[in-house]
This record gives sequence, structure tokens and C-alpha cells, in this order.
Amino acid sequence: MARVFIPAQIRDLTDGQEVVEVNGTTVREVIEGLESIHPGTRERLCRDGQLRPGLMIAVDSSVASSGLRTSINRDSEVHFLPAIGGG
Repeated sequence: MARVFIPAQIRDLTDGQEVVEVNGTTVREVIEGLESIHPGTRERLCRDGQLRPGLMIAVDSSVASSGLRTSINRDSEVHFLPAIGGG
């Protein structure tokens, strides 16, 4: 199972858990798995079928350029991070 690191902003939905193990072969499937275990997580992470603006995904220490279609391995680590803007 992939290890999903839960952002502090949505830990209220995971009973404070910082890491949740979820099955899935893509980020989208992992989010659906989270939703089945902890209802409300999908809405906090996605909007209109896409990752919410201001969030980015890192899988195994690399920023995921394919968004929700990004492939996940059985032993992957998935992080949902705030996007960093420059200026």
C-alpha cells in the first residue's frame, strides 16, 4: 500500500493521523481510497475533478507533473503540498 502523508489542514478528517496507507495505482485512485476511509478528503484535495489550485503532489520525492494521473507504486510515498509561488 502507498503511504500517504496527510496535510495538517485536513487531519481533522483522518482523526489526526499524519500517514494513511491506501491502495491505488494512480494519485486519483489513492484519493478515492482516502475518501472511502475518511469521507471529505476528496473534497478538500480536489475541485471539479482536478487537484485544488494551490496544491501540488510529490510522489517518491519528485513533483508529479501528471497530476491525478501520476502512477503510484505499491510502496510509494505520496505528499500533498502547498504550491510555492515566487515573486
